[in-house]
Amino acid sequence: MKNNRILVTGAGGFMGSHLVNYIISKNHKKVYGVDDLSGGFRQNVHPKSIFTKLDLRDKKKTSKYISSVKPDIIFHLAADATEGRSQFTPIECTERNYGAYLNLLIPAIKNGLIEIILTSSMSVYGSQRPPFSENMRRDPDDIYGISKAAMERATEILASVHGFQYVIIRPHNVYGPRQNLSDPYRNVVAIFVNCLLNNKNFYIYSDGNQKRAFSYIDDFTPYIYKAAFLKKAEREIFNIGPVEECTINQLAKIVLKNFFPDGRIPNNLLPEYLPARPLEVKNAWCTVDKAQKILGYKTTISIEDGIRKMIEWAKTRGPQKFKYLDSLEIENTKTPKLWKKKLI
Repeated sequence: MKNNRILVTGAGGFMGSHLVNYIISKNHKKVYGVDDLSGGFRQNVHPKSIFTKLDLRDKKKTSKYISSVKPDIIFHLAADATEGRSQFTPIECTERNYGAYLNLLIPAIKNGLIEIILTSSMSVYGSQRPPFSENMRRDPDDIYGISKAAMERATEILASVHGFQYVIIRPHNVYGPRQNLSDPYRNVVAIFVNCLLNNKNFYIYSDGNQKRAFSYIDDFTPYIYKAAFLKKAEREIFNIGPVEECTINQLAKIVLKNFFPDGRIPNNLLPEYLPARPLEVKNAWCTVDKAQKILGYKTTISIEDGIRKMIEWAKTRGPQKFKYLDSLEIENTKTPKLWKKKLI
């Protein structure tokens, strides 16, 4: 296994770069990485990895690259992970997720793929009643969830026909060092922290009572790696993340408490509230019994400790300017005010 050619997509991004580092720490000899660096950074790329800048939407270049590398194992983390924004950028979301994935998977199958580990999303569960378990139906409420559900199902179908192995991972909201602080559309922890770094207040959609579960990166990375090398994990789906849910209001308090440890929070930096985003799922967290049983999953870092570590890292990076798209594919009265007026 140590001599297998391993490819990580999204290798310059948050989760992908942590995974590359972890794989290399396990003494694998040939670790390849690709990223288009639209949301990742070259500084995240491990110097011992074999990195190529590549946009997986480019079918011809992707096919040529895969034919050259011939990866045995692929960890697919490249994504347009913009769940809330996907209703306003449905084409880009679909091209960057489902389209790009097929551009990768088809030539990989042709070139001897042994196994693919697909990072999916809790969004495939939609607004079913939590806690979500892996045996629930796929019932997404948004375009992003549809793309992830399609990627999952395509993997299952193609594996049954062509004989490669796969594991599907559905993470909770993962956060931690190297997360893109400049993205105004996704990653609520990073948005809150970067607003404070910029001496701006942050915004909360709806009443802030929507519940989520948040997973620190170090409690995610070992298990996606482990899933690739366990026979019992083959052709299985796993939720990965803590079972302890947290409201967005509670999250905001934890961020403010750790950003201002002396307790002196300026009034102008207290959160403001905006109307709910269209079709935003109210409550989303999962059971992890299956991951505990097969992967040995356990949460080791509390949200309090994780947020503190995230803020410590973010302060070393300093304030980052939020990078908005020049335009959304659909802009109308349903478009969140935060994005239209670029409030942060």
